[in-house]
Amino acid sequence: MSNRLYPSDSFEITQRKKDHIELTPEARTLTSTVDERFNYEPLFFTHPTPTANWPTKFLGFDLDLPLWISSMTGGVDHAKNINQNLAKLCGEFKLGMGLGSCRVLLDSRDRLADFKVRPFLGDQPLFANMGIAQVGELIIQNRSHQLRELLQELEANGLIIHLNPLQEWFQPGGDRFELSAFEILQRFLEDNDYPVIVKEVGQGLGPRSLAALLKLPIHGIEFGAYGGTNFSLLESLRNSESHLHKKPFINVGHTAAEMIDILNALPIHGKEFIISGGVKNVLDGYELKMRLKAPSLIGMASALLAPAQKGYEDLKAEFLQMREGLLVAKHILDLKDMT
Repeated sequence: MSNRLYPSDSFEITQRKKDHIELTPEARTLTSTVDERFNYEPLFFTHPTPTANWPTKFLGFDLDLPLWISSMTGGVDHAKNINQNLAKLCGEFKLGMGLGSCRVLLDSRDRLADFKVRPFLGDQPLFANMGIAQVGELIIQNRSHQLRELLQELEANGLIIHLNPLQEWFQPGGDRFELSAFEILQRFLEDNDYPVIVKEVGQGLGPRSLAALLKLPIHGIEFGAYGGTNFSLLESLRNSESHLHKKPFINVGHTAAEMIDILNALPIHGKEFIISGGVKNVLDGYELKMRLKAPSLIGMASALLAPAQKGYEDLKAEFLQMREGLLVAKHILDLKDMT
């Protein structure tokens, strides 16, 4: 019970009752707007305390919440500040973080400071990030050892490899694939012993791709599902002369909900997952995590990018609201139709 008690004639009580009277006409809901995903169970609810958490294991790491700060940026002037703020958040609240694409570091260490955030994270998981095209080039040139060296320099725990063939197709001067991503991964994993996560960049992954990835000796898959930031669309927006016949491809892909249905029907082979793409709010993230019958985190990116640019206190304030919402969902909502 709350210790916040007011005399019956207190200003706060009087104002609240006045507000109730004035706002009642605007506070009516339509039955057509009810969220059909959940059973609401107020009888068993307690409000989360300021220090409450949701202890979660991911790839052997202990996290205080099932949240992952997904790969965002690097190699531009303001990336250093963004990444340091995000890393500081992960360190303070025991989260995990994926760096933005580290491609710029392959040929030069001039932007190393953008990515060197280990001091802010403490022992929390940090994964570097490289495109599948660059991994393929390094394999062909017998330079894949550079990835290991980069991980050591960044003090990263593993590598995220992002799949982006459509983005590259849309991008002027983008890479062209002579080997498929699957062939590149097979060759790369033959001589690799550090944790690898494979992710998409806004289109998601279909059933054949998911089934094939599950059989590879990778540690995890990040969805990058359709419905969130779409890098094919982003490249199309950058290139006003993008060919008209390319643009319909922006709208192909798989939502996170569809990918969960696919995965729930497949053998998981010990893989763990980061659910990202189309997670607009904590209720979306909570529903998707609870529906996936495998260990998972909720990946967040664009929702934290704007406050991370403003400053750490803005980022922390946004995160605390997000955390509270997720914990309220955990305590008061059950999923309907779980089979």
